[in-house]
Amino acid sequence: MGKDKKYNKEEQEPQIHEQPVDAPEVDDVAVEDEEESGELETLKNALVESQTQLENQKKEYLFLMAEFDNFRKRNVRERADLLKNAAESALKGLLPIVDDFERGLEAIKDSSDADAVKEGMQLIYNKFVKYLEQNGVKEIPTADAQFDTEYHEAIALVPVDDESKKGKIIDTVAKGYTLNDKVLRHAKVAVGQ
Repeated sequence: MGKDKKYNKEEQEPQIHEQPVDAPEVDDVAVEDEEESGELETLKNALVESQTQLENQKKEYLFLMAEFDNFRKRNVRERADLLKNAAESALKGLLPIVDDFERGLEAIKDSSDADAVKEGMQLIYNKFVKYLEQNGVKEIPTADAQFDTEYHEAIALVPVDDESKKGKIIDTVAKGYTLNDKVLRHAKVAVGQ
């Protein structure tokens, strides 16, 4: 049996039948390669340009951030200087009034005339009030005024017989002041009840 079977080499190997494939022509392949390389080159150029733009925008962003940080620091420094110097100018305006007080105190030592001392004190007081008004400080009016909690602080209620005086200010214990229309100190008053 073993001798009866003979193997044919051709039978053992599978037969490969090649089918004709539509192969692209050489010209078509070259055109496709040129188109692909052209597109690839365009994409590479676009990528390089995008990266360049990104780097420029990063630089501009960092520059703007540094500028803003400098602006913020400068603004904080200027605000601190302004607050510091605002007090300086206000106090500088008070110095002539202090000088007047010192001269008045010296004059009182040698003077026995009470009217002259009163007149000098009145002049200094008027100068001081004028200085306050020039800087936006105004007295809150209380004479015959209706009691208003925004400007007045009631420290006493006084019984009154006259109905027209109820709810009105009878007496002022301490004057109140505003600074540029904002209450600096409420007027302490006695109110009719």
